[in-house]
Amino acid sequence: MFNPLDYPLLFLVVSLLTFSVSSSIGAWLRNRTRNVEADDRDDFKFILGGTLTLLGLIIGFTFSMAVNRYDQRKNLEQQEANAIGTEYDRADLLPPADTAKVRALLKSYLDQRISSYTSRNEQRPGQSLAQTARLQTEMWSAVRTSAAAQPSPLTSLAVSGMNEVLDRQGDALAARRNRIPIEAWALLIIMSIFCNLLLGYGVLQRSSFLFLVLPIALSISLFLIADIDSPVRGVIRVQPQNLESLAESLHSR
Repeated sequence: MFNPLDYPLLFLVVSLLTFSVSSSIGAWLRNRTRNVEADDRDDFKFILGGTLTLLGLIIGFTFSMAVNRYDQRKNLEQQEANAIGTEYDRADLLPPADTAKVRALLKSYLDQRISSYTSRNEQRPGQSLAQTARLQTEMWSAVRTSAAAQPSPLTSLAVSGMNEVLDRQGDALAARRNRIPIEAWALLIIMSIFCNLLLGYGVLQRSSFLFLVLPIALSISLFLIADIDSPVRGVIRVQPQNLESLAESLHSR
């Protein structure tokens, strides 16, 4: 399903056009009715100021939501790297043949996880998830089979570590799907349109610059929020630095 919020640059252009048109509509309504009288201008400034203040609060709260989700994705990337590295070391607790197999699977799995962070192509997300699930099944089967053949407290540690690896991937996937609610976006966009309408209605000067200041500022603000909230196509994305560092370390052994 197409979601414009997954394309921050497109969202920037569309929001800028929408807000600019809203300001123009406000100016058109003013010309069609009457200018704000001097006695009513103070009331209008009060309403406009209150509306802009409310919009600023909504933008601040929404930006905070996006940053919190971004930080969560970063933390889970670090936790996932730690879990994979720990399990790679715990593979020594298995028989030598199983150790080599589990470590080879972990390296392939690590490369797959790095690819999921760096790839911008989600045209076929099911394929990436299927590949990840296949590797997880193979890793779990290898550890479970080895532990069942020689049950001991040491092999139990290897099983526990593999379980942690699988859990961290599930947490990371859930965090990528945890986006700003569409209802919050709807409120933010509606309030932005109302503010631009009021601006166009109340500005007496016909300077094009005045009609563009608020639309540009709002569009850039919403673009930044959408960009941080987009885990795949945003300019500001979580870089798998911990996973890449781990991959360099493991592949050099």
